[in-house]
Amino acid sequence: MRHILIIGCGDIGERVARIWADRGAGVSALVRDHKRAAYLRDKRISTIIGDLDDPATLVDLPVHDAVIYYFAPPPGGGEDDPRMRAFIDYIGYKRHPIKIIYTSTTGVYGNCDGAWVTEQSPVNPQNQRSKRRVAAENILGKWHGATTTPVVILRVAGIYGPGRLPVDRIRSGQAVLNEIEAPYSNRIHSEDLARICIVAAEYTAPGYHIFNVSDGHPTTMTDFYNRVAANAGLTPPRTISLKQAISEFSPMRLSFLTESKRIDNHRMLSELGITLLYPDLETGLKQCLTDQ
Repeated sequence: MRHILIIGCGDIGERVARIWADRGAGVSALVRDHKRAAYLRDKRISTIIGDLDDPATLVDLPVHDAVIYYFAPPPGGGEDDPRMRAFIDYIGYKRHPIKIIYTSTTGVYGNCDGAWVTEQSPVNPQNQRSKRRVAAENILGKWHGATTTPVVILRVAGIYGPGRLPVDRIRSGQAVLNEIEAPYSNRIHSEDLARICIVAAEYTAPGYHIFNVSDGHPTTMTDFYNRVAANAGLTPPRTISLKQAISEFSPMRLSFLTESKRIDNHRMLSELGITLLYPDLETGLKQCLTDQ
């Protein structure tokens, strides 16, 4: 079996690691925290302590002939991703992984005024957070051009799943934008995302490939909160106008209200051949709240 190296082993990385471990593959994960390392070792996942923010700590990573999943987010601030640069500098042009799979974000498309977005749509990042993701994609693209090592970019919509629902926010009385003014948003269930990551590793086409990852059923964040409340037996959140939200919401939360797009997932479904377990919120939320 091939070796799997996971860079940034949080929730999705752990899900992917467990699937590969159950298949008998050797799995290693780069982590910064000793407590997290001990937890993962209990799950049959070998760990390597290292810090992408300190490239000198990146030693003995098993990158040669490995399938590499890169889940680590860029550091905050600026428009570059020095963590990705450090990792690619470590690999260089002599170590040869089988493939790199990078989880980017649909935020790279910016605001599309509610239009449907495909992989051919131009990137137009409108905040530093998304610009850092574009920078990481470009770093990988340049490295692929020099090495021809296959690269798969997964542009992932908002992730939800067990333990990833805004139940506490609803209980605390957090408001949502009124439905009329709410932009489109897009989602993917965490279990489906993990399965897509597995299929991306098995995708045999050479080259540099981009896939939008979404359930293909965009709604609004207001609708999402209301459905979570209904399924959890909670009082629906109060609604406020955009003018009120500007004074009440955090800058981070407001940034998500300035972009509206509907993510087309047809290429993911057809080329990766994936069948989603949770193709819409109705099926996904039932599973989330049953398993919590």
